[in-house]
Amino acid sequence: MATKANAEVAAPVYNKAQLLASKKYANRQDILNALLDDGKTYTTAQVDALIEKYMKGQVK
Repeated sequence: MATKANAEVAAPVYNKAQLLASKKYANRQDILNALLDDGKTYTTAQVDALIEKYMKGQVK
């Protein structure tokens, strides 16, 4: 029987190009180009949080 620690699986990570090509973020490509760094990987939860933080930011 597997323990809880063994059953936990890390969330998949994607690079910037993969996220830009995904259908989920098709309408957010401009924002992703500005927010994401080349060479880094992100989970979808991280990307969603970055987008939400950007969208709630104050206009200067």
